[in-house]
Amino acid sequence: MKKVLIAGGTGLVGTHLSQLLNDKGYEVVHLSRKKNPKATYPTFVWDTEKGTIEAAALQGVEYVINLAGTGIADGLWTTSRKKLLIDSRVKGADLLAKAIKNLAQKPKAYLSAAAIGIYGDRGDEVLTEKSAIGKGGFMVQCCEEWEDAIEAVATTTGIRTVAFRIGIVLSTKGGALQKMLLPLNFFTASYFGTGEQWYSWIHIDDVCQFFLKAMEEEQMEGVYNSTTPNPLTNKDLTKRMVKALGKRALVIPAPTAALRLGMGEMADVVLNSNKVLPKRLEEHGVSFQFPTFEEAVKDIVERGV
Repeated sequence: MKKVLIAGGTGLVGTHLSQLLNDKGYEVVHLSRKKNPKATYPTFVWDTEKGTIEAAALQGVEYVINLAGTGIADGLWTTSRKKLLIDSRVKGADLLAKAIKNLAQKPKAYLSAAAIGIYGDRGDEVLTEKSAIGKGGFMVQCCEEWEDAIEAVATTTGIRTVAFRIGIVLSTKGGALQKMLLPLNFFTASYFGTGEQWYSWIHIDDVCQFFLKAMEEEQMEGVYNSTTPNPLTNKDLTKRMVKALGKRALVIPAPTAALRLGMGEMADVVLNSNKVLPKRLEEHGVSFQFPTFEEAVKDIVERGV
């Protein structure tokens, strides 16, 4: 049985991915800040601030998946919060790189989450893996330092490394869609600012399938955009969500000024425009289970995933 170690395994994607891998016959273990005997999967303790990790955590592990990172929109971007957002991503990668380097038998691959936020606010520009990263803004800075740390894993350990620049993950368990569904209970739905900014999204099943594919296909290496080929503007996405779910709702804007007042710089999360295409995944012959937004959102809500 192939063994997989997941950092961030109790998060939105981590929970779903752990179940998928378990169903596929993989042995799944987690890294956690605290020991939890009642956890669904065996846990090993690590402390990225102290730079410590249980020696047994990597024993017999064939694949390391790093999804760890403090939620980008879970708190206002104060100076201390920005440091936490970067450190929670960079220090974890650094610690895993050092631990893997010292192993006599190294894992076959290191797979990591990254984010399309690295492209910055790009309007209607079509973005692929060959596009330049953005210029300016905390989102770009955070994502760039994150990817530098991922690249350092490859350099330090010499093992195959894959980074997925993940778009907006559709799930009822957390993330953007969960928040977008709430106003429907009051017969309203909101888009942000003008609503003309592009949102590049992905069904949570597809995200997890891509990690599995990257584990099993040794030719996959480097950076991949993890989005569908069908991005939508924020306004269009909101309208399609209402229609797909058969809801009656008044679609109204949340003004940019109000968003900036309430969220500060963190409003970039909903106002930035990223029209991202998954060119490298398509070149690898990846098929999407849910390529269109309507079928994706209906499936997500009906299954409650």
